[in-house]
Amino acid sequence: MTRRRTGLLVAAGVAVAALAVGSDAAAGGPVIGHLMAGSTPHATAAAHRGSDARTGAHDAANATTGRHTGHGDAATSGSHAGGTGRARHTESATEPAAVGVEEAGSQDSVTRHVDYSGSPTTRFSYPGADYVKVHFARLLVRPGDWVTVSDESGRQSYTYRGDPRLLKLPKDSPSTVSGSDGFWAMSITGDTAVVTLHKTLPGPGLGKFGVDVDKVAHGFTASQRADREHKERLAEGGRRPESVCGSDDAQDAVCYKTSHPVEYQHSLPVARLLINGTTLCTAWRVTADDRMLTNHHCLGDQADTSNTEVWFNYQCSSCGGSEIAPVTKVPADKLLRTDETLDYSLFSVSDFASIKHFGYLGLDIRKPKAGEQVYIPQHPEGDPTKLAIASDGENNSTCQIDQATIDGYASNSDTGYRCDTAPGASGSPVIARSTNRVIALHHLGGCPNSGVRIDLIYPQIKSLL
Repeated sequence: MTRRRTGLLVAAGVAVAALAVGSDAAAGGPVIGHLMAGSTPHATAAAHRGSDARTGAHDAANATTGRHTGHGDAATSGSHAGGTGRARHTESATEPAAVGVEEAGSQDSVTRHVDYSGSPTTRFSYPGADYVKVHFARLLVRPGDWVTVSDESGRQSYTYRGDPRLLKLPKDSPSTVSGSDGFWAMSITGDTAVVTLHKTLPGPGLGKFGVDVDKVAHGFTASQRADREHKERLAEGGRRPESVCGSDDAQDAVCYKTSHPVEYQHSLPVARLLINGTTLCTAWRVTADDRMLTNHHCLGDQADTSNTEVWFNYQCSSCGGSEIAPVTKVPADKLLRTDETLDYSLFSVSDFASIKHFGYLGLDIRKPKAGEQVYIPQHPEGDPTKLAIASDGENNSTCQIDQATIDGYASNSDTGYRCDTAPGASGSPVIARSTNRVIALHHLGGCPNSGVRIDLIYPQIKSLL
């Protein structure tokens, strides 16, 4: 998605007294209702700037080049979520551009049956992939029997005793849905998923019983990702609107666990989104309740939300290592409010109790200040959690606000910085180091990169927090 100057207006007279909502992931515990000084922005029409999307048209034809894209359906300011269509936007090679969703994998059609008369197990292996997600067209087993989707070791395992669209059983694992043609099991981290039918009694079942797998989504391998990036550069004449400003200074979050313990703790409420089995963004917990924020161009409608996984603790076990820490995955649940101009979506998750201990981030509801230091926990390109704290794009080598206000999808709706990000980082929190609370919602690249000001988003979502 390009940084489109759309002519839409930021709401005038927004109250920006800053409510600082504390993080239970940080020392000191939650502080709710603390007011901080702020200012009132002036609403003006957004200025247009030349780009591939200067007319606001959706350039669907160029989407096939593999450029980073965003989900964008028209929405009114602060609208409640609804089931609307989605169109792709492409980037200009010379314009600041949305970091966007990251295309993380592909979806294959398959025909696999597991029934009572044949082998009880079928494997789906994609060497080098970082996840595999299985779709059931049919899952009907005898009472007392069940189906598992697991990795080869069995350490990751999800259990289903029936189609959750028809009957949700209390001990069944979560799942995601897409349309009315079955359901998706939760993904397996790694390159192999094993589907197994478990029988409590020997003997065949009736013909109506059995399991059909018709689709599998899986991640790209490292070589496939490199090939896609090469083709993107060729398609754009060797240039692309980078969101890494200079050298990439973002590091694995765990690298900062000892040297920057507060910043590391504030990376724990940040999650990776796996959307529709093939695209990635970032999201984070806001307030102590079941509320999460990401970008509208990541989750623009309820259909996408219903088929999204939210991954907590997706981080490296050691600095620079390849081993991944145990991941907690929950489905996204309800899209509560979304807005295209301010590019945010507020949503809830299923099984909130299982991710509550990761903590939440507080909001610093004020206008950002030029020169103040910030940091961004994120999942760039869907990688394990990284922290952008240092920046070779700044004189003091530290991430900071370069421009207190900058145009986003409306005039002065954003704040600008040169912290390194990448596709997949859309929806990340921009955190002020002075308060360790979120002052912006990252969504655009281009150096300066930019995030939507939280003091503009908050008035639209405060009644739902």
